[in-house]
Amino acid sequence: MGVRTLFATPLYEAALGDDALLAELADAVRALAVGDRAGRAWSKEHGYRGYTSYASLNDLPLRDPRFADLVRKLDKHAAAFAKACSFDLAGRKLKLDSLWVNLMKPGGAHSGHIHPHSVVSGTIYIETPPGAGAIRFEDPRLPLMMAAPTRAPDAPEPLQTFVTVAPQPGTILLWESWLRHEVLPGAAKADRLSISFNYRW
Repeated sequence: MGVRTLFATPLYEAALGDDALLAELADAVRALAVGDRAGRAWSKEHGYRGYTSYASLNDLPLRDPRFADLVRKLDKHAAAFAKACSFDLAGRKLKLDSLWVNLMKPGGAHSGHIHPHSVVSGTIYIETPPGAGAIRFEDPRLPLMMAAPTRAPDAPEPLQTFVTVAPQPGTILLWESWLRHEVLPGAAKADRLSISFNYRW
C-alpha cells in the first residue's frame, strides 16, 4: 500500500528574459509613483508603505507602451500556466483583467490575501534589493486542519504549511487566484518594485 499526493497547488515560475524591458518598467514604476497623486493618496490612507496604482489606474497597458509590451509576454506565460493546470477553457483564452504597479519602501509588508473574481494572479519582480520582502504562500487547507500537528521543519515543500519565495529581478510568478499569499517585511535599504496582475476567463 502506498501514499498518493492529491489536489496539487501549482506555482509557476519563469524569467522575463528581457533586461531592457525590465529597466524600462523600473523607470515607468518610478514615474507613476511621482505622478499619480490619487494613487499616492490611496496608499497613504490605507497604510501602504510606498506606492501602488492598485486603486487609481486601470489602463496602464493602454497608457504606456512599456506595459503593453509586458502584457504580450505575460499572456504567453498565463497560457503556459493554464496548460500546466490542465484547465479546460472551452476554446477560450485567459484574458488580462487588471494590472498595477507596486513600489514598496523599506520595511513595507502586505498582509495575507487572495484575489477574488479572477482565475490566475501573478507578479513580475522589477527590482528586489538584498533583504527585500519575500512572498509567502499559505496552504489553502490550513483553516480545515483543526487538531493537525505542525509539520517538521525539514518537511518536503509540498507538505509545508507555508512556502516562501525570494524572487530575483525579472522573475515571473503565477498562481491560482484563490491561493492566499502575503509579502513579508523586508530588511532592504532600497525600494522593492513589482507589477502584479490578474487574469480572468
